Amino acid sequence: MKKIFLIALALVTIQMSAQDKKQMHKKGERTEKMQSYTPEEMAELQTKKLTLDLDLTEVQQKQVMALNLEGAKERKAMMEKRQELQKEKEAKSVSKDNKLKMKNDKLDKQIAMKAKMKEILNDEQYAKWEKLQKERMEKGRNSRKQKKHGK
Repeated sequence: MKKIFLIALALVTIQMSAQDKKQMHKKGERTEKMQSYTPEEMAELQTKKLTLDLDLTEVQQKQVMALNLEGAKERKAMMEKRQELQKEKEAKSVSKDNKLKMKNDKLDKQIAMKAKMKEILNDEQYAKWEKLQKERMEKGRNSRKQKKHGK
């Protein structure tokens, strides 16, 4: 009976460690894929997705493309900065003031993006865009919760 229990325990342990490695591998792949795209390519993909979701006109597509390109360039720069900070992170941790500043900057950018999108989109499109944004935020929160709790 003990041997059967130990074998079952070993199998469960192996299965769990294999899943952890698979999840870590997926995250690494996603990061690599994002780094391989240029800001222009990322902006174009985002714009095409929004065009399909919101049925954008040609004029709206150009305006949204400009916004997405600006955002993609900022995100690419932030990603590179974050990677540099992670290398230095071993030496020192980020201060509370720095964290607060980063969070404020992020929120300011979200507010500006929302205002610009409201100017570009009509009321129906804007309502749908807001709904898509909320769904995306919830999806991100749920995935972070799962990672945090190891589920």
